[in-house]
Amino acid sequence: MHLHTCQPGYEPALVDEFDGLGVPVVSSGPGWVLTEGGPPPAGLVFRHRTLVDAVEILGESVNALAGGLADWFLESCREERFEGPWPLVMDAAGDEKGLRRRATSVGKQLLALIRRKTSRVARLAIEGSGTAGGRGLHVFFVDFNRLRASREVIAGGQCRMADDPDAPSRSYLKVEEAYGILGDAPKADQVVVDLGAAPGGWSFSAARRGARVIAVDNGPLKAGAADHPRITHRREDAFGFKVTDDPVDWLFCDLVEDPYHVLGDILEHWVERRWCRAFVVNLKCGRTDVSRLLGRLKAPTGILAEGCETLRVRHLFHDRDEITVMGKVAPRDAAGDSGIPEAGW
Repeated sequence: MHLHTCQPGYEPALVDEFDGLGVPVVSSGPGWVLTEGGPPPAGLVFRHRTLVDAVEILGESVNALAGGLADWFLESCREERFEGPWPLVMDAAGDEKGLRRRATSVGKQLLALIRRKTSRVARLAIEGSGTAGGRGLHVFFVDFNRLRASREVIAGGQCRMADDPDAPSRSYLKVEEAYGILGDAPKADQVVVDLGAAPGGWSFSAARRGARVIAVDNGPLKAGAADHPRITHRREDAFGFKVTDDPVDWLFCDLVEDPYHVLGDILEHWVERRWCRAFVVNLKCGRTDVSRLLGRLKAPTGILAEGCETLRVRHLFHDRDEITVMGKVAPRDAAGDSGIPEAGW
């Protein structure tokens, strides 16, 4: 069985994704979904990590859980040679019933037990966060006396970002996280159009990398974005903004609007006209049928599939009731040649 983690509260959305793919769901709880079957599917929007072939370990105490975990781990790596650092990740959803404190306590006791058996392996352990990847030991507490453990994890790319005290808003963290998933970010002297920019978190993110930003919003910019030498503030409506010359390098958009309005009148509009070369767009989905929205985003004959060479859709670590769409636009003469964009979703 595979254990998949997500933001607490988004288990139903992740279950819907699995149902749509025909993947049997065994059970779920705060921040996790357990499935059975073959290899875990790639490109899930709401999945943050997958613990592959996750075994269940039960215990009524810290010592019992750590002992069972140590026995299983040491047996699983009996024929394995550790040549370098390996991740030890003890994770849990939120802090319900003190699960994170429980995970930390079990982790400390676990390392002590491994050290007694093989000190060299213990010395190479790197205790990491729930976003760490690589072969090692990945543990997720589903309740106080029950955990799932795996030697291998598949990451969706979501991760906690470091804040910047000069950033105008928390939304800065979302676009910073999106760069890592897309595998690209604005560069010096590139041109970025930020629609619905105020108070300026995304504009600030691009400008601090040396990009030139056109920040479009009738509202004011604040903190590090206000009066920034690389940010030009245009007080106009985001939906009416047009590109009249060469395509810009990046489209940013984080508007508190109906997601279909943003998707159809901004993102699809810009991609179809090749007004940008890359984009990061947030779609607010708090009152929306997310499955239906994803169906349009993923439609194989849709504007995004035909107009993009790379497309990613994720519920980011820093997202709330929204999903983030990231992509690179195909040149017009290459559009539609390859069907579904590169790298799935």
